[in-house]
Amino acid sequence: MQDADVLVIGSGIGGLTAGALLARYGRRVIVCESHAIPGGAAHSFVRQGFHFDSGPSFYAGLSDPKSLNPLRQVLAAIEEPVDAIAYDPLGHYHFPEGTVPIYGNADRYRQTIAQVTPTGAAEYESFEQELLQLYQGLCEIPTLALRADWQLVWVLLSRYAWPTLKLVPQLGNIQASVGEVMDRWVEDPWVRRLIDLECFLLSGLKADGTVAPEVAFMLGERSNSVIDYPIGGSGAIVQALVRGLEKWGGHLRLNAHVEQILVEQGKAIGVRLKQGEELRAPIVISNATIWDTYAQLLQPEDLLDGYRQAALETPTVDSFMHLHLGIRADGLQELTGHHVVVHDAQDITAPGNTCMISIPSVWDANLAPVGHHVVHAYTLEPYAGWQRNANYETRKRQKAEPLFRALEKVIPDLRQRITLELIGTPLTHAYYLRRYRGTYGPAIAAGTAMFPSCHTPIAGLYRVGDSTMPGIGVPAVAASGILCANTLVDPAETAALVAKSIANR
Repeated sequence: MQDADVLVIGSGIGGLTAGALLARYGRRVIVCESHAIPGGAAHSFVRQGFHFDSGPSFYAGLSDPKSLNPLRQVLAAIEEPVDAIAYDPLGHYHFPEGTVPIYGNADRYRQTIAQVTPTGAAEYESFEQELLQLYQGLCEIPTLALRADWQLVWVLLSRYAWPTLKLVPQLGNIQASVGEVMDRWVEDPWVRRLIDLECFLLSGLKADGTVAPEVAFMLGERSNSVIDYPIGGSGAIVQALVRGLEKWGGHLRLNAHVEQILVEQGKAIGVRLKQGEELRAPIVISNATIWDTYAQLLQPEDLLDGYRQAALETPTVDSFMHLHLGIRADGLQELTGHHVVVHDAQDITAPGNTCMISIPSVWDANLAPVGHHVVHAYTLEPYAGWQRNANYETRKRQKAEPLFRALEKVIPDLRQRITLELIGTPLTHAYYLRRYRGTYGPAIAAGTAMFPSCHTPIAGLYRVGDSTMPGIGVPAVAASGILCANTLVDPAETAALVAKSIANR
């Protein structure tokens, strides 16, 4: 007896995307979530009337039917759109030498750079144009049409032959790092630091480690589409995916912690839950990280030692310190929603040096009680050395100090405004997100190794999420869910869904 056609472990964006799409294709899907709230790293939570994002806070294209954002394509396919509020500038970058607004509009962005360094702005335009040529080639092949097996070749040649042919001159950039493209055009040190920062915000790595298509897509989308924030926060996106999953016949089980993936004769046959219940299906998709999947969910004998060890040695992006605040909003009428603060000229990837700030109640006032704002700030922090001991609370406060100082660059009297304060550490990440060492994903630098895709050596076992695709953001994990789901169905089914989605724009 089979309980489902597909079992999905984890309700992060990758797992929900794969599950909702497979339900849309008519498969019987069960998504098992360990916690009482779906969404993984993208879940929202409420404290004293303040609605907090736990992770992602920057989105683009949600309100644009023609956006190439993989998440937007999935929401259209499962017929569950998300309302969003467009805005520009997308944020402000606070460097030690001054603050600059960062626009999605390419012309205004270059004008901003020109005010700092006219020569650098000209160099940046050449860099940008090269990457936008790559974007133009990629944008003619919708992510919703792609898959991760040999049939992709047939799909590209039969349905997207001309766009594929136009990508041939871009093969070098498809395989290049952003650093390689930058080295061809940009000498200005300020612009090089700006590009490094944008890469770091996108992938967790600087330009030398970030793949060029990732930044090409980011530049193309924020200039050609819209930057917007979902009404209701990141939880609204999660709920839309859950609605789509259930509307098309799938099922989400909360408080259903998967303890083991069941394997017989080299094939995945189901999962065992912590309470002892077993669920059976011929396909199992893990939305857990590569480290948690191979070290916690599988038995050592399920994988060849060499393969397992190599996978577990995949480098990680550090974990984070998080600060969630509820503050009084009086006198802050001109406050904007996104800020990045670089404290000093040391390495931007140094823990505590680069701080990301999101104040989403600027766009959606319902996220906070009347007269208040909700604030989310975070910065890199290694997992090593963290323990819940007598010094834990003191260390939390010490490591959160760079976040408070960053916020004071935006709101000078911040500390006098706080009505609710929550500090999260790498241990918080590891516990609530069920993530190995609290990491946000793999740190596979461009040119060093290939991302492992959705396939595993075990028949019937697939993987989605940030350990399978370049980038640690929502578009990357949504794309991983698309590729996995499409790999499990006939190409004709995908073609029909793509056609329907385009017709419904």
